[in-house]
Amino acid sequence: MLLCIPKRYRQYLVMVVVSLVTLFLVSAGPAKGQAAEKARGAADLSTAIIQVAKKNIPAVVHIEVTGQQEVITPSLPFEDDPFFRYFFGLPKGPKKYKKELKGLGTGMIYDARGHILTNYHVVGGATKIEVVLSNGSKYSAKLVGSDPKTDLAVIRISTKERLPYVTFGDSDKVQVGEWVVAIGHPRGLDQTVTQGIISAKHRAGITDPSSYQDFLQTDAAINPGNSGGPLLNLRGEVIGVNTIIVSGSGGFEGIGLAIPSGIALHVAKLLIAHGKVERGWLGVSVQDATQENAKALGVAARKGALIADIVKGGPADRAGLKKGDIVTGYQGKEISNGAGLRNEAATTPVGSDARVTIIRDGKKQDLTIRIGASKDAAKALAASVKERLGVEVRALTQKEAERRGLNTGQGVLITWVEARGPLGKVGFEAGDMILEVNGQAVSGPESFVELVASMRPKQQVTFLAVDHSSGSSGYVQVVVR
Repeated sequence: MLLCIPKRYRQYLVMVVVSLVTLFLVSAGPAKGQAAEKARGAADLSTAIIQVAKKNIPAVVHIEVTGQQEVITPSLPFEDDPFFRYFFGLPKGPKKYKKELKGLGTGMIYDARGHILTNYHVVGGATKIEVVLSNGSKYSAKLVGSDPKTDLAVIRISTKERLPYVTFGDSDKVQVGEWVVAIGHPRGLDQTVTQGIISAKHRAGITDPSSYQDFLQTDAAINPGNSGGPLLNLRGEVIGVNTIIVSGSGGFEGIGLAIPSGIALHVAKLLIAHGKVERGWLGVSVQDATQENAKALGVAARKGALIADIVKGGPADRAGLKKGDIVTGYQGKEISNGAGLRNEAATTPVGSDARVTIIRDGKKQDLTIRIGASKDAAKALAASVKERLGVEVRALTQKEAERRGLNTGQGVLITWVEARGPLGKVGFEAGDMILEVNGQAVSGPESFVELVASMRPKQQVTFLAVDHSSGSSGYVQVVVR
């Protein structure tokens, strides 16, 4: 048919056909390439979780703990009446007995030497700890060290077996919306793998406000028994330690919280090296900087840590920090709230210098603070309690706690009261006890002084107290100095 066309037009027709074919191939090529790329991407995502699970399940362990709890023996009516006891011949038994409790949790093998990272609330107070590996091997474990303030602990097993262990990623680089995988033993169901995303970062104030919280929030399914297990990115790196769930039912409702790997690694290294955590201390009471309080100070900052109070003679005081300053940076890192400053200072080595960026009178400036030790904080904070509340306190002895039906370490006993001080004015006396501050349990003098240190000047605070003379308990509201 091409031969029927005059010769002078044939070359033009050939050129047109070649152009059309080329155009078709060019346009179809990228479409096919994009489709292939899309298919590969879908395949990568579908297999990523499988690879993460295969890599990390061998390094995730099942933890079984045994503990004891003191339980008050149920009493009969008139049991303490001597006439009743005489006529009915009741034996005089102990008022309390110890009940054995068992619990389950998860841990991750930290290194080849058998160190295992988990939560403090999983193994704290346990009399017996047993670890079950993914291959079914069972070992007794010993507590290396624990840190209630971050709810972390390290235990160790001794074995000649070659142990796999997890690798850690950088939790600071995690982004909201990033896919994550959780591995654990919820309700005793071993090697359970769930997936979700990072829902939020820097969640704080969930439990004890005096603890060091900077949680990652995830919607990956987490249930009782997952505690202490890893939260992993799609590269198979641990970016968090699954810790608690926010739930009204006690089961999964889409809000799980994990301790960032940055905090977990820092604490784990200290626990393995020293068995305890020594924290840096600034000597300040802080609150979140908001648009309202910044405006009241004549400052444009909407984020940062507002210095509400300063411990006299503390590191911040010596460095020249003042009430009303807003800290916006710490060692070159942005500070967005009070918890952020507190956590950064806590992980700074004692005795080192830290550069702090502040806004004062609307102007930015840098200060250098030499970080103090938490042991120095205890003395300074105790003096702060005396100044702000007008009391001195101490821990209850075991006999004092038993006589009042309390556990050892629960609450504090008031030893001195300033008559015209905040607590003295509302009727507190020496011998009275304080069990809670604003709904937070007091677990000894250190806990009490830290709770007091977190109060703002002129703040109204609610105490749960026990009267020493009548033994009755009740809530009392006090305005601190």
